[in-house]
Amino acid sequence: MNGALESAFHHPNRLAVVAFLSGCAEADFRTVRDECGLSDSALSKLATALEAEGHVRIRKGHLGRRPRTWLSLTAHGRERLAGHLAALQEIAGRNARNAAELARAAETDADPG
Repeated sequence: MNGALESAFHHPNRLAVVAFLSGCAEADFRTVRDECGLSDSALSKLATALEAEGHVRIRKGHLGRRPRTWLSLTAHGRERLAGHLAALQEIAGRNARNAAELARAAETDADPG
């Protein structure tokens, strides 16, 4: 297997967040929340867990006087996401090959020939 499934990305919300973050250098909390369809509390818990696992970096600061939180995927997170996606592609490819073989076998069995 070219990659390994990452248990931290098994939940669809976690995968959605790291996939979204993989497309940018950094994103503000509200953008990630809105694009991934999460509540503030769900994203906060998820981001904290992903940060503890080394996949996401949380940066807090201010934009003018307003406090802001930004999220980014770490190098480790990017590497693990790439491995996770490669493993999923390998599984999907293997299943597609198996399905094609089964279809050919069914055609052969159905052919009275």
